[in-house]
Amino acid sequence: MGEILRLTEFIESLRGKKIAVVGVGISNMPLLRLLIDNGLDVSARDKNVVEIPGLERSKFGEGYLDCSGEDVVFRSPGVKPWELTLKDGAVLTSEMEAFFDICPCPIIGVTGSDGKTTTATLIAELLKAEGKTVRLGGNIGKPLLAEVQNIAPEDYAVAELSSFQLITMKKSPRIAVLTNITPNHLDWHRSFDEYASAKTNIFRFQKPGDRLVFDANSVSGLELKKVLSEHNRRHFATAIAALDGIVGADAVRQVADNFSGVEHRLEFVREFNGVRFYNDSIASSPDRTIAGLEAFDKKVILIAGGKDKGVPFDALGPVISERVKALVLTGPTAEPIFNAVRDCGCAAPSVQVIDDFDEAVLTAAGLAKPGDIVLLSPASTSFDRFKNFEERGRHFKEIVKSKL
Repeated sequence: MGEILRLTEFIESLRGKKIAVVGVGISNMPLLRLLIDNGLDVSARDKNVVEIPGLERSKFGEGYLDCSGEDVVFRSPGVKPWELTLKDGAVLTSEMEAFFDICPCPIIGVTGSDGKTTTATLIAELLKAEGKTVRLGGNIGKPLLAEVQNIAPEDYAVAELSSFQLITMKKSPRIAVLTNITPNHLDWHRSFDEYASAKTNIFRFQKPGDRLVFDANSVSGLELKKVLSEHNRRHFATAIAALDGIVGADAVRQVADNFSGVEHRLEFVREFNGVRFYNDSIASSPDRTIAGLEAFDKKVILIAGGKDKGVPFDALGPVISERVKALVLTGPTAEPIFNAVRDCGCAAPSVQVIDDFDEAVLTAAGLAKPGDIVLLSPASTSFDRFKNFEERGRHFKEIVKSKL
């Protein structure tokens, strides 16, 4: 009853105000539906026309970022706050910020340039193994506000938070996890300092008694090397540190024994003719690809390249030279990645540049011999030819499973 009352209070605080929801995508649709169903004065705004039953006001296409007539503006994570036109005194917020305002249970927030999805998933799995009811969502792809009516005070909410979500946040979770900060999304943020500052909002507003956990390399007294793959061990240790005193050793062992990783994150796809194929499509930055390459104890055949988001590839060059036996490049970042390898002063692997993604995958497979590893780890975003990294990863897996 308590959480429903808090939701009611949230709705009533908006009554009589003109409200805009900017960006009608996955994260904002439950929010928009909630506002419409409660009879509030809502305007939906998006660059594309979207059919929304029950909506009386809308602005689609040109001018949709002009919210000068609105009192409260909810932006989607993809909308840059500085591009919105707001009147003096208007409140700029978001679906996630609203969730933080009315969630009745403890929130565990996870952010970082790399590893946040795996760490958040591990935290949720550990809590479940301890017998807790858990709501996992946020940047991981599931809006949490839609579930708030069903959340009890004794539950836990685990929120994966991107810099896009955090940049306007004015509250921090009770338990905050920051995996790392390396240059990323510089095609969206105006500077690296702005990106890093957004990330630190995850703990900026914490209160005495709250918990902040940075990336952990080990946990004393627990042997992880027989139970987890190399690339998941660090994330597991961080998750355990975040839940110290909340979950016990039995839950830790249960999850360690059964956790196989998260899709598109160094995901084993198939072994064919003695060659193992791995899907690391999540690797949309050089640092992610470096981490992926360092997860293997032998040189790999690497498929890399995609859309350029303004991140330098200098650090990737030496690692490719050391850990890659053959490099297949594709997409707009093929040239800067090639240049980073060429200019690093190390012995370079053989390199092929192939524009077509399917052909690039098949070429990499053709270079492999029994015992080799073929790794898709692009170091770039997918938007040059795919909707997102998930679509890129699924397409890679389809080629590996059906065309070899």
